[in-house]
Amino acid sequence: MPTYLTCTTPTSIETQMRTQLSLIALSALLSLASFAARAELVEIRWNESGRFEHKASIAPAQFAEVCGKLSKGQTIAWSFRAEAPTNFNIHYHEGQKVTYPAKIDGAGAAEGQLLAATEQDYCWMWSNKSDRALTLELILQR
Repeated sequence: MPTYLTCTTPTSIETQMRTQLSLIALSALLSLASFAARAELVEIRWNESGRFEHKASIAPAQFAEVCGKLSKGQTIAWSFRAEAPTNFNIHYHEGQKVTYPAKIDGAGAAEGQLLAATEQDYCWMWSNKSDRALTLELILQR
């Protein structure tokens, strides 16, 4: 005589799979929250005279990034000052390729002019490699 098994509660395999999926989802959410907490991404908002100023505090081992769309041929005068040396760059993305019109490691201050080679979202980025938070001041002028 055949034996039939009727189950009204999840099997232990189903329970384990649900638990694993829940842990994976939770881990992904925590990773995103951790990234958002350490990455300060600021959109450039020009004032009526074509100027943008920004002050930020960058935590140890974290970074700050200021980005905005520029037209091909547009020139931006930029300058920054930081309390301690930072790794600084200006970059933009074309698919998987990242282009760096400027890159300076260990800079406490710098200034220059960016001539936009192509219409892109350009980003000014600072990495704090020190063991303490540092204050950064940026000025952009178009």
